[in-house]
Amino acid sequence: MNFGFSYVGLIFLIMLMLPNIAWTKNQPKDYEKYVVNENKVLLALERIGEVLVSCAALIFSDFNFRPWSSRSWWLVLSFALMVLYEIYWIRYFRSKKTMEDFYSSILGIPVAGATLPVLAFLSLAVYGKNIILGVAVLILGIGHVGIHLMHKKEIGK
Repeated sequence: MNFGFSYVGLIFLIMLMLPNIAWTKNQPKDYEKYVVNENKVLLALERIGEVLVSCAALIFSDFNFRPWSSRSWWLVLSFALMVLYEIYWIRYFRSKKTMEDFYSSILGIPVAGATLPVLAFLSLAVYGKNIILGVAVLILGIGHVGIHLMHKKEIGK
């Protein structure tokens, strides 16, 4: 692991944050009634994971471009997952913005808005051989995907 600024990490965080900022003005109908039921342990894991992933993505230069190798496919996969995440958001913003739209899947990936960035950052951790980002992503994934799966289950009731 090499300390240093990661421009790839910054690009990924921008790709992550821009749609989330737009979402604050486009939340799904009845979203507030589901938020109050969130599991506090999952919420804590999500918040801790968000901070750890954001910091790790920026402070390790391991994620920056380097000469092509078989490991580079992990970066390609990671970027493809982030592009798919952007497509998910475009689809959501064009929808009626219901809870079903928000917790929809894409290409068979459940709760795509939560799952895709977690998988993307996990792939980035593998590409950079960075265990700190990997652990941070696992913490985030348990909380973030867990909360979204619980909300999706509530919608089905």
